[in-house]
Formats: sequence, structure tokens, C-alpha cells
Amino acid sequence: MSLNIPVSFEFFPPKTPEGVEKLTQAVHALAPFKPDFFSCTYGAGGSTQNGTFTTVADIRAMGFDAAPHLSCVGATRETILEILHHLQAQGVQRIVALRGDIPSGMGGMGEFHYATDLVRFIREQTGAHFHIEVAAYPEYHPQSTSPAADLAHFVEKMNAGASSAITQYFYNADAYERFVDDARKAGVTAPIVPGIMPITNYSQLARFSDVCGAELPRWVRLKLASFGDDKASIVAFGQDVVTQLCARLIELGAPSLHFYTLNQAKPSAAIINAL
Repeated sequence: MSLNIPVSFEFFPPKTPEGVEKLTQAVHALAPFKPDFFSCTYGAGGSTQNGTFTTVADIRAMGFDAAPHLSCVGATRETILEILHHLQAQGVQRIVALRGDIPSGMGGMGEFHYATDLVRFIREQTGAHFHIEVAAYPEYHPQSTSPAADLAHFVEKMNAGASSAITQYFYNADAYERFVDDARKAGVTAPIVPGIMPITNYSQLARFSDVCGAELPRWVRLKLASFGDDKASIVAFGQDVVTQLCARLIELGAPSLHFYTLNQAKPSAAIINAL
């Protein structure tokens, strides 16, 4: 199985033995697509920190490149440095560096206020050891004050030492095209990889999208809502929509596709096979 564009896949840390087994099966099911890497998310305030690093170690033990997400909100320089040294000792060479969400009840931001601070710190402490991925928001970060300010923050983050960027998921290829064009005009030359969210559950997707600020187009919302509990129709329609989106992104010159799997192999695999 091959595609004329590289792919990568994101997981979240499983919390049960059954979840671990399901994730292991998903890794092996997606392995034939020869992904550049698998990544694993990191909870608010590092709440899944141990699970993240264990999952990355497990994936690497299966023979695949794996990248932990690392969020810095609420963290100290000392704790982040300890984590970096641990990852270096394990042979990890790729990190997804994020500010992270502030957990409820947390009093302060810690010693890092933005992902830019984390990227700069990683470079200062470890040089060129890590390939650093950062987040990008084609439809703008939900907390940004303006599109111009959001772009300026992104450019600053890239200039701090990021190797490449992965976007929040979206369903409007024009937003990605415009964002990449604006970033290039602002001097960013590094790859900007579109994040792809397969559609399998309408209520879950609508909830995710409302929280993270990703636009779910009205026509897609209405079509999905019209299927009610007809899961097969939701999956079929979702696969068609996302496959067409990916085809358009490839036409636009996307350097790679990064799939948000939600620890399921089948939806992402179906899209890649359809391409």
C-alpha cells in the first residue's frame, strides 16, 4: 500500500489494558502505509504525561518512529529539562511542542507562557537533536485577538526553532491554502502539514469542533444531522467528504497528511485507500 504523499497518525494514551491492546492493533493496521511517525497526545497540565511517554516507548519498541506531545503550561524549566533528557536517553528524536490547555483550578501559567517559549527552550538546551513540530490554526486559534496577531504568533514560533507545523483539523481547503500563503509571505519556509479528522460520529465531531474552534461547514452539519442514528451513512458520507478534502490538499501541495485517529485505524485507512 502506498500513497504519493507521506502520512502520520496521532493517538491518545490508552487508560486500560483493553485500550493498550486496541492501540497496538491500530499501529499494526496502519503500519503498511509506512507512516513518517506516530504521535501521542499529552493531557492538560501534563495529566497523561506517564501514559504519553509509555505509549511512545511501546510504539518505538514495535519498530516505528514516535513523537510525544509536550505541553508547557504550568511547567517549570527544571521539569521540562528533565523530560527532554529522559526523551534523549530513550532515543526519541521528534517532539510535538505545545502550550497546552490550562486545567481548571490551575493558578498560574508556570514558567512558559507560550509554545514559542517552549520551542526556544528546547533548542537552547538540546540544539538540533529534536525535530520540533508545532501547532498551526488555518481558521485561527480560538483565543487569538485577530488573524494578524495569530499569524504573527505562528511566525514567531517557527522562527524560535520549530522544524515543521501540523494544523488543527479543518474541512475548508481554502482556509489551509490561504494560511500557507500568508505564512510564506511572512517568511515561513518550513513544512505546514494539514491535520485530518475522519468523520465517524456527528455529535462527537460537533462537540470537538465547538470546543477547538474548527469550523464544521453548515452543509456538512445539516447532512450529518439528517442521518440521525444511521451510523453507516454517517461513515460513508464522512469518508467521501474527507477523501475529497485530502485530494484537494494534495493538489495544493500539502507536504504530508497527519491523521487524528482517535485510536481507530479503520477510518484513516479507508480514506488513504480511497485516495
